[in-house]
Amino acid sequence: MIGAGAMGGGMALLMAENGISVSIQVPSSKTVDALMKSAEEQGIHSKLSKYENYKDLAASLGSPKVIFFSLPHGTVGDTVVEGLYKYLDKGDIIVDCSNEEWVNTQRRQGKLVAQGVYYIGCGVSGGYQAARRGPSMCPGGQEAALDLMMPLFEKMAAKAADGTPCVAKIGMGGAGHYVKMIHNGVEHGMMSCISEAWEIMNKHMGMKYDDIGKVFEKWSTEGELKNTFLVKIGAEICEKKDKSGDHVLGDVQDKVVQDIDGSEGTGIWSNTQATSLHVPAPTLSTAHYLRVTFHGSFLPTKFTFSSSSEQDAFIEDLRLAVYSTCLAAYVQGISIIDVADKQNKWCIDFGNIVQIWRAGCIIQADHISSLLAEIFHPSSTSIYKNHNLSFEPSIVADLKKGFESLKRVVAKGVQENAVVPSMSATLEWLKYRGNLELPTQFYEAELDYFGKHMYDSKEMDGKLDTDYQVPVTGKRHFEWKPA
Repeated sequence: MIGAGAMGGGMALLMAENGISVSIQVPSSKTVDALMKSAEEQGIHSKLSKYENYKDLAASLGSPKVIFFSLPHGTVGDTVVEGLYKYLDKGDIIVDCSNEEWVNTQRRQGKLVAQGVYYIGCGVSGGYQAARRGPSMCPGGQEAALDLMMPLFEKMAAKAADGTPCVAKIGMGGAGHYVKMIHNGVEHGMMSCISEAWEIMNKHMGMKYDDIGKVFEKWSTEGELKNTFLVKIGAEICEKKDKSGDHVLGDVQDKVVQDIDGSEGTGIWSNTQATSLHVPAPTLSTAHYLRVTFHGSFLPTKFTFSSSSEQDAFIEDLRLAVYSTCLAAYVQGISIIDVADKQNKWCIDFGNIVQIWRAGCIIQADHISSLLAEIFHPSSTSIYKNHNLSFEPSIVADLKKGFESLKRVVAKGVQENAVVPSMSATLEWLKYRGNLELPTQFYEAELDYFGKHMYDSKEMDGKLDTDYQVPVTGKRHFEWKPA
């Protein structure tokens, strides 16, 4: 294990607990010493050993050598690969469990293939607690390497309620890191709408933390949001108190720094992928903008209700709005993966994606998982499963069910200056995905007016492009104003 911070250290302890000997190499002796002390306290220190350099680390391993990375994304991984290069032999396997950008993964795979060394890009989800107790794992790479590693991955991974390990072969090349990247984009969309709901209840409705916690508890125990990880931990966050009896949440500043300080890149990458692949993913994109903004001078205004029953009805609207936004984030994320898969020829198994997201990961959501499991089951005859889930009948039914609730929540939010970016973006996405005609008719005319960009005629060119076609340049130009 190279890199033994919160994630790498947790996985090292997890493997040691499962009887696997782990050699550790980290530049910081303080980090390794803390990990060894933790292992000693847990009675598993005999399975861990530390090494000062790559030569001794490699010499401690059998054949084939299996080397896990848990490193910051970017050039650090390249430096480590360069340092290890002369100690690697044909058949050795590197498993990169960092939140690495998929293009870096594929570049390293290409470099190492001539040496006969396998490089698996393996996304790991669930946070540092899951790294220690069993994460969701998302491996991609060469089939031979994945086959060799699956028994170990299955031993390490979280287990779903039926005992199925939340790990599966995702696809070739950088598919593992790509899917984990999109997982994090979906995660940001879900976190945003849940946070928006929390602020409405707290700042605009005047509900106390403990009361909001009870609402989240109810949402996470029944209905569409049952066993949704982010809602479930939301209840714990609302109710947790420090030694002085004060709510910890009350002392947390309203800022997110991981994107700005460069420690987290997946949210940015998922949005740039959506844009470059021409996939509308506003729920994910707008969630990112909230993460990188700072508060201004507006003060929230109070929501008023004529009765307690009216307030209860609004909270139910809020629940359905949160669920609809979470489902939209999933649909948009799967759409991005689908287009990227076709472009990169990774042969991604979407049923396996559903499997790894069933437990141990941040976006765990039982109801959404059950919908997707049915759609992507091998026996499914859905004509949409390999294209766009926004046309899948079961998905459409749930989005339609939440549509009016989403409108009411967003409308009230607009009226009272509530911050609801992900929910409002989801509403707009549903509107332009569902409308039979769009403002782009006028948009296209203006483009043709000043840029001679051409358009298609409703009368002469027939039916508009559908989602099953790549849009093509129009056949017509009208000389709106002579040059």
